[in-house]
Amino acid sequence: EPHLYKMLVIASLCNNAQLRQEVKRNFSRSSYAKIQGNSTESALLICAAKAGLWKEKLEQSYTKLKEYPFSSARKRMSVIFRQDGELSLFVKGAPERLLELSSFILENGAVKPLSESHRRKILAQVGVMASGALRTLAVAYRPLPEYDISWEPKDVERELIFVGFFGMLDPPRPAALKAIQKCKEAGIRTVMITGDHRNTAVAIARQTGILKPGGEVVTGEELDKMDDGVLYRRIENIYVFARVSPEHKLRIVRCLKARGHIVAMTGDGVNDAPAVKEADIGIAMGLTGTEVTREAASLVLADDNFGTIVAAVEEGRNIYDNIRKFIRFLLGCNLGEILTMLLAMLCGLPLPLRPIQILWVNLVTDGLPAMALGVDSPEKDVMSRPPRSPQEGVFSRGLWIRIMMRGAVIGVTSLVIFALAYHGSGLLVYAQTMALSTLVVTQLFHVFECRSEYLPAFDAGRESNMMLVISVAVSFLLLLAIVYQPFLQGVFQTYPLRAEDWFIIFASSLLPYAFQLFVGKGKKKTT
Repeated sequence: EPHLYKMLVIASLCNNAQLRQEVKRNFSRSSYAKIQGNSTESALLICAAKAGLWKEKLEQSYTKLKEYPFSSARKRMSVIFRQDGELSLFVKGAPERLLELSSFILENGAVKPLSESHRRKILAQVGVMASGALRTLAVAYRPLPEYDISWEPKDVERELIFVGFFGMLDPPRPAALKAIQKCKEAGIRTVMITGDHRNTAVAIARQTGILKPGGEVVTGEELDKMDDGVLYRRIENIYVFARVSPEHKLRIVRCLKARGHIVAMTGDGVNDAPAVKEADIGIAMGLTGTEVTREAASLVLADDNFGTIVAAVEEGRNIYDNIRKFIRFLLGCNLGEILTMLLAMLCGLPLPLRPIQILWVNLVTDGLPAMALGVDSPEKDVMSRPPRSPQEGVFSRGLWIRIMMRGAVIGVTSLVIFALAYHGSGLLVYAQTMALSTLVVTQLFHVFECRSEYLPAFDAGRESNMMLVISVAVSFLLLLAIVYQPFLQGVFQTYPLRAEDWFIIFASSLLPYAFQLFVGKGKKKTT
């Protein structure tokens, strides 16, 4: 078919991707194709190769003289070739743009004037294909009587002969669908900004769940007619921007930031760099992105996968949660130690802890579990919470209150056990060992409470943290070592405890959690 042949030749030569046929040196000597370049252009080369037209072979008879590269503003690419002494301009781009520049159409092998009827039929068919989520790309050409290296695109991109257009299906990855749904649950709004046809953008946005019922779709042409005030009022309900230019992207990012949003912008082309740079978090594609965009971005995706962004958000939330857990545990424990010593002096009691015992608690009991908290796994609802405010401090949401309350419980519990042991036995070293053991055990129970701000301390529904369990076990074994090992008893000034002593220690340490559990059940019954 000469008409289809012409389409495929233009699509192959007006193309910067590479598709090379290579042969594996093995027993079967099987051949395969190696692709390099943009996915859309690669799809055109594969289409032509299936018809027996390989770009590398066509280039042997077509000499490339000049290229006018694709840009988001022009929405087309043009190349001038010489073949057997004849000059031709090959053009590839958005169907509506090429129709504006075309005066003729190739129909049934003959060049005819392009009528309004032709334009309406072509645009209608483009709309039908775009509504089926197909990405449309048209091709045209123009014979040139001569060639001048100083020519600009406007000098040659006119009176084109429209040849036809391709429809390409680029279905969303299943991982992307899950990632977008996860964004919704996490309170993250996903907005599509694309250069594709409006109908294509709408079809894909509906497939992925980006465009919700009642959501607006705006094209670049409509955006040009809006002033900043109108855009500011409407942007909260706009979920898809189609046929946009780089200037539009920059304007959209600035408007979203003016509305108080934290904006993450993805991009791959040179023209995306200004919007990527303007966003709070600029994200560039590592595989297909240009060097300019990667330099402008604050984050580069090594796999060009939208799901990776969502995974990064989840990891970031978990890191922030773990920082709060770490602070809550260490400050709560240190406050408990301070109150134990301070209240004892105010009550006229001897010191409940010796300096070396305090140092041991800080290094061993506090240090090991705290480090394990820093690598705790995410909670199940970490991506079901709304984003936190950028102005939120690390001690917000009642963290200071939790620290002070738990510190007070640890301090008072340790002091009460010390006072009872001291007055009951009259033996200071025994009472100090009881105070030390109570302090350590209450802190080891407290570390499990710090794993969540929303769930009880020993909730079975959470994923286990083996590092935390091991660190707690090691800390308790080391406590037993300094209590019962004769050499360490002399170093840390401890006294061997009886089984009933440990019962008292564990009962007093667990009492606050038993009270919380009882109160919690009471609240549920009331509710």
